[in-house]
Amino acid sequence: MSALRESAAWKTLESHRADIGDLHLRDLFAEDPSRGTDLVAEACGLYFDYSKNRIDRETIGLLTDLARQQRMPERRDAMFRGEHINGSEDRAVLHVALRMPRSRSLVVDGVDVVREVHGVLDRMIAFAESVRSGEWKGHTGRPIKRIVNIGIGGSDLGPVMAYEALKDYSRRDIEFRFVSNVDGTDFYEATLDADPAETLFVVSSKTFTTLETMANAHTAREWLLDGLGGDESAIAKHFVAVSTNADGVAGFGIDTANMFGFWEWVGGRYSMDSAIGLSTMLAIGPDRFNEMLEGFHEMDQHFLETKLETNLPAIHGLLTVWYRNFFEAETHAVFPYSEYLHRFPAYLQQLTMESNGKGVTCAGERVDYGTGAIFWGEPGTNGQHSFYQLVHQGTELIPADFIGFNHALNPLGDHQDLLVSNVFAQTEALAFGKTVEQLKAEGVEDRLIPHKTFLGNRPTSTIMADRLTPRTLGTLVAFYEHSVFTQGAIWEIDSFDQWGVELGKALAQAIIPELQSETPPEPAHDSSTGELIRRYRRANGRQ
Repeated sequence: MSALRESAAWKTLESHRADIGDLHLRDLFAEDPSRGTDLVAEACGLYFDYSKNRIDRETIGLLTDLARQQRMPERRDAMFRGEHINGSEDRAVLHVALRMPRSRSLVVDGVDVVREVHGVLDRMIAFAESVRSGEWKGHTGRPIKRIVNIGIGGSDLGPVMAYEALKDYSRRDIEFRFVSNVDGTDFYEATLDADPAETLFVVSSKTFTTLETMANAHTAREWLLDGLGGDESAIAKHFVAVSTNADGVAGFGIDTANMFGFWEWVGGRYSMDSAIGLSTMLAIGPDRFNEMLEGFHEMDQHFLETKLETNLPAIHGLLTVWYRNFFEAETHAVFPYSEYLHRFPAYLQQLTMESNGKGVTCAGERVDYGTGAIFWGEPGTNGQHSFYQLVHQGTELIPADFIGFNHALNPLGDHQDLLVSNVFAQTEALAFGKTVEQLKAEGVEDRLIPHKTFLGNRPTSTIMADRLTPRTLGTLVAFYEHSVFTQGAIWEIDSFDQWGVELGKALAQAIIPELQSETPPEPAHDSSTGELIRRYRRANGRQ
């Protein structure tokens, strides 16, 4: 058994789980009427109600004891100092530096990274203003009317989520499209009705070698040249790069003056507030982008400076550990009650599962406890008419976060009241359910009572903000980033590498020539993979 599971704090939590784990939320609220106003935390414009979780007042103290035993605060402080806490890659983890104000200084490995960050931000601002003002012209002298971001993973999920979340603040006379999938349909649809003379591509790839991104970038290059008469000089006016590979960028035909870099200490899933967010800045403008950075930084400081017992992301991370390890909950749902946040759960899938989907500790030892809950979700109220049935009456325990706002960005009649009423009603229904006695009192037929009984005791947390603004989005994303950090620190895993994505990519590179060769390849795979390759070749006329 691992040292973590043998530790005093873990054993105490196991005993505590045995004592209270089967208590119903109906009883917990009846015994402690003020828990709805006490088991809450508020900071950075977010109100975090965690009272509808299967905990009592002692639980958070025991979970914070576990965090301290696992030296989570020390590891957090080391991250903010720029120490190389990403051990397998020997790198610092400094996404928090991306949103530090210009007045700050953070020297890492002899370099003031805050100064470098603001140097890139200044170049992004100048470029964004030139495009948004119409000063930047395409090859034929026409202004840009469509911007297509080409990337994958963090180079796509962050920008597209932020664009959709902040669409109310974006330029509507410039269209934004996002291409990530190497499936040609993605590029085809993004450019179907586009005019090459008015289209700007933002190619986002740190190495400028990512297979999917570069395949789409070269297709975009051909599409543009076909539409503009084949003049290679047009590339420089219709392509910019977010990359660190100056030679690769120049070889593609992009002016390196329009290359915006970032650093090894920025993981892809933590990069939406770096130069990867160039398309976001183009959409909402530099001032709004800076507001988003301020929201990120405010939550960073809260996480760094606030005691664990009232620390929003730390509490959320500890509750995630509580359910994953002591209730064996395998999934965690996120339900934003805002149509603008319809891509937020997809963004969190990468943030959480690429970070904490690990089976070995930082020391390389195999874990014997659960890590990395499966995160998923959809916006409310849509989900209520599809999968909420399983959440309410299924056999799985699914902790869920409900995200709501006091004010709508587009108020229409009583729509916001109807929307928010569902946030409150769903969490109440999940917590308290509906008993047999209640159903009988309502005169429900006996044969229907089993079907209409809601057991309740389904844990939820509610996150409320005033309205969805760039600042709010920054605080929300940082909230989940630091929750992920908290979980990883407890589990003693490296939340900042992602070796699990490499094997499939390497095998794909080996298979590509086997699909395309004129002669059948030599057998090099298992019987299943080999037969799939042969069938694909036959379907495409390659024997």
